[in-house]
Amino acid sequence: QLQLVESGGGLVQPGGSLRLSCTASKSTFNSHAIGWFRQVPGKEREGISCISIGGKRTEYIDSVRGRFTISRVAANNTVYLQMNNLKPEDTGVYYCAADPYERVSCYWPYNYDWWGQGTQVTVSS
Repeated sequence: QLQLVESGGGLVQPGGSLRLSCTASKSTFNSHAIGWFRQVPGKEREGISCISIGGKRTEYIDSVRGRFTISRVAANNTVYLQMNNLKPEDTGVYYCAADPYERVSCYWPYNYDWWGQGTQVTVSS
């Protein structure tokens, strides 16, 4: 079993930045593709970014491309999501998830076997 822990959420003003972390206690984390998802009340969980097992491939949805950067540090069993120029519509609970396979599309939540508990991000003035 792979346990994931997200951290780094909080309240930030529009235009501000946050860095989310997704950390696992096992190094097998590094043999999984990792996705970040966002959920707001009344809506389905939305995939926003992902990174391949080796970290060479990254993907972003249009609304965050150019503002968010996903990266991973194998030595720390951690994947980061650097979020800059945050907007109110970025508000939500952010989850990281692990998939043992590389997929053509990484935004389908049902492909992921392991999930963190989520961290709240609120962008408001």
